[in-house]
Amino acid sequence: MEQNTTPAKPRKKLLFPIILGLVLLIALGFTLKEYIFLQSHEETDDAQIDGDISPVIPRVSGYVTAINFQDNQFVHAGDTLVVLDDKDYKIKLDQANAALTAAQKNVAAYKATVFETQSNFGVQKANIEEAQVRLWKAEQDYDRYKNLYDDHVITKAQFDQATADKESAQAALDAAKSQIPVLDKRVNTNEQQTTATASIIDTRKADVEYAQLQLSYTVITAPASGIVSKRNIQIGQLVQAGTPMFSVVHDSLYITANFKETQMNDIRIKQAVDVSVDAFPNDKIQGTIESVSGATGAKFSLLPPDNATGNFVKVVQRVPVRIKLDVDSATMARLRPGMSVKVTVHTK
Repeated sequence: MEQNTTPAKPRKKLLFPIILGLVLLIALGFTLKEYIFLQSHEETDDAQIDGDISPVIPRVSGYVTAINFQDNQFVHAGDTLVVLDDKDYKIKLDQANAALTAAQKNVAAYKATVFETQSNFGVQKANIEEAQVRLWKAEQDYDRYKNLYDDHVITKAQFDQATADKESAQAALDAAKSQIPVLDKRVNTNEQQTTATASIIDTRKADVEYAQLQLSYTVITAPASGIVSKRNIQIGQLVQAGTPMFSVVHDSLYITANFKETQMNDIRIKQAVDVSVDAFPNDKIQGTIESVSGATGAKFSLLPPDNATGNFVKVVQRVPVRIKLDVDSATMARLRPGMSVKVTVHTK
């Protein structure tokens, strides 16, 4: 038995160096592979799927009478989602229309008055001409009667009658002429009232348009195509203007990848990107760099760092990069904003 155990010791001594050499070769091969890979790629796992989220906020207050969607339902832009009670707004619209009609009738009445007053000008001018004719005749009769009276042909009573007729004709002419300024002033007044009322019509039309607009706000539609989420309203609930009711997550998704500033040297717009979603590791998604943020993420934070005061500690900043997804609609429908992803940019 001693002869069988003696040659095993040198083999055990050789096994450890062989395993160590294999491990070192594997590590060297992996390191070399990663080095070559990183020469033409930049990658980060500080990335997530993003999408525009539109909060739906009512512009008017009212009671909810209809909700035409379910939570997490896909809707199209323009679909009617919520209907508010519109009775109050219809009454306001009727009131605005009634005020507009009244103003229009007032303008029509003032215009008719102006037309009537202007037509009286012609009548009054005819009266003046008639009075002038009567005065001329009265003056002619007066002259004749005066001569006859001087020749003692007629009596004094007849001459007095001719004198009275002349004075009466003169008074009638003066009265007719005095009506012209009165009529002119009346026309000017009516025209001013017509102008003032016409300006009120513009105000009343604006009131009608505003009432129509307020009434249209009782029907709330989807601002964009996407998934409706975070609903916080119920049938019969009183909602106030400006209070969020739910949100619509747009169906156009993209990726926001935060690269280190030291990685930005070779990153360019329109470079190809490989995307791996943590939720779907077996799906290979392609993308394209669409844009690069105008500032680092820290600059957009609530309290941006101020390196001009206190002790300075240099921290590597990250720059947000927007990546457009090149996927079919079926794959896009599985993705959700906030999902974590890993992106690899082909820089060469």
